[in-house]
Amino acid sequence: MKKVKFNNTNTHFSKVLKEKINHYFKSNNIQKTGESKILWKAILLFVFLLTNYLILLFVQPHWAISIVLCLIMGVNFAAIGFNIMHDAGHDTFSKHKKLNTILSYSLNLMGANIFFWKQKHNIAHHTFTNIEGEDHDIDVKFMRLHAEQEIKKHHRYQPYYFLVLYSVSYLAWIFYQDYEKYFKSAMGKNNQLFHFPLREKVIFWITKVIHAIVFIVIPILAVGWITWLVGLLITGLACGLCLAIVFQLAHVVSETNFSVIDNEERRVEDEWMIHQLNSTANFATKNKFLTWILGGLNYQVEHHLFPKISHIHYPAINRIVKQTCQEFNITYIEFNTFYKAFKSHVNVIQRMAIN
Repeated sequence: MKKVKFNNTNTHFSKVLKEKINHYFKSNNIQKTGESKILWKAILLFVFLLTNYLILLFVQPHWAISIVLCLIMGVNFAAIGFNIMHDAGHDTFSKHKKLNTILSYSLNLMGANIFFWKQKHNIAHHTFTNIEGEDHDIDVKFMRLHAEQEIKKHHRYQPYYFLVLYSVSYLAWIFYQDYEKYFKSAMGKNNQLFHFPLREKVIFWITKVIHAIVFIVIPILAVGWITWLVGLLITGLACGLCLAIVFQLAHVVSETNFSVIDNEERRVEDEWMIHQLNSTANFATKNKFLTWILGGLNYQVEHHLFPKISHIHYPAINRIVKQTCQEFNITYIEFNTFYKAFKSHVNVIQRMAIN
């Protein structure tokens, strides 16, 4: 099957926007990577995780406090993913490639696999955002997210179970989906094959064993298997809910577009940057705490337009992107609160359940 291509005959908007962004960094003499600003955040998040882990296993506070700490650990996992792994996985954490590579493996520490993530996220999702059959992130089992996906009987209930499904997504990811990809060497519902180097296979098993020792074996020995299981479920459900909701609010809302490429040329009519603007949304960009904890992923538009720029720069380039969109009369999708974005997402879930 031919690869999907984007319209490259009229890319004036892209050229102007890129020139403005490059001028911003050059005139201010700043790196596009995160460097020290993001490094201190990374240290804080790792220290907080380690402290929480040690308290749960060796202090073993009252069960009510332990539940709260497990919920916080789940959010901490997600925050490491948003802030450290995500930037490092895009080579934007630091100008030093080795440091990016090392920190990207923080995903493996949390039980997943950075090699699979880069295939699914950096290549498929970022290139072919919201394109049916190409963007694997919109192929969510038991969910119907846009009109071109086949409607099934169970979809009528998705407004009632979608939060449960989002919550179990992280646990399903690390304990099932990774192994499915490993043994199939394939991605997505169309089972698109990918090359899986021997080095990555070795890393897969080594890091899965390390994760099992740190988050399964040691906790069971320290607190017993029932307490461990309850803690694992609370932590995993909290992490999964955070990860899924942030992604869904960025792409699956009433205002964003989904595409199905059914022409022989496999060609998208818009240039790539305009396609990103049509399929991506921002939310709550004035909320400084959300911006901090989400690693700037509430500025999803800027991230998709410039995935090689660290999230610490999104608030600044946000103004440039908006201004350029106004100049070219191009729609820029943004919700001023988390609630409004979530409400729009729920509207999609409800609408796709019935027609």
